[in-house]
Amino acid sequence: MRHGKVVRRYWGSIATTRPQFQVALLDSAREAVVAKGHAIPIAWSGDVGTLPDGIDAVLKEGLLNPPTRPTTLCALAVVVAPEERGRGLSALVLEAMRGVAARCGLRDLIAPVRPTGKSSYPLTPIERYMRWTDSSGLPFDPWLRVHVRLGGRVLEPAPQSMVVAGTVAEWERWSGLRFVDSGRYLVPGALQPVSIDRERDAGRYDEPNVWVHHA
Repeated sequence: MRHGKVVRRYWGSIATTRPQFQVALLDSAREAVVAKGHAIPIAWSGDVGTLPDGIDAVLKEGLLNPPTRPTTLCALAVVVAPEERGRGLSALVLEAMRGVAARCGLRDLIAPVRPTGKSSYPLTPIERYMRWTDSSGLPFDPWLRVHVRLGGRVLEPAPQSMVVAGTVAEWERWSGLRFVDSGRYLVPGALQPVSIDRERDAGRYDEPNVWVHHA
């Protein structure tokens, strides 16, 4: 996920240019960061039809043309240390990010959520997957379910939230696979197939996300 052109260019500046909007969850006993939340403020009208295309668009808008009067905190990522997963820390980070938005006078928190279970169903369109529910009526996807349990509202898909493009050799290095022919390939961890064009020496992956809103 770090190989997207926009992410490579802008991600490193989030912490230094927008430090007040970043969250770190500390284990005081070990003096270690066990989870993080990354976000930047943007201007959003509240109209679903005016949502950005996704992560790439938010990074360019929020960092290249920062709004003079931001209205919304956009949560871009919640990262939990591998050995700490399964303890509910992602929910704590999300609640902390909601608190940051409130303290900064921002009326909304939105997130282009990467559904954690979608990689197990890469052939299912994101528009269908995001509507799946469990027996209790909550989202089938675990990460979407956390958002909804905390009061989040699932809005709409972001089918091209982030674009990762590279040569065939780069994609082979990133994925650990061999792409002998052109076509669409299932890459471990990807939420939908990666398109490989050997004649053009190009591979492209469009990361689909789901917009979620927290008032």
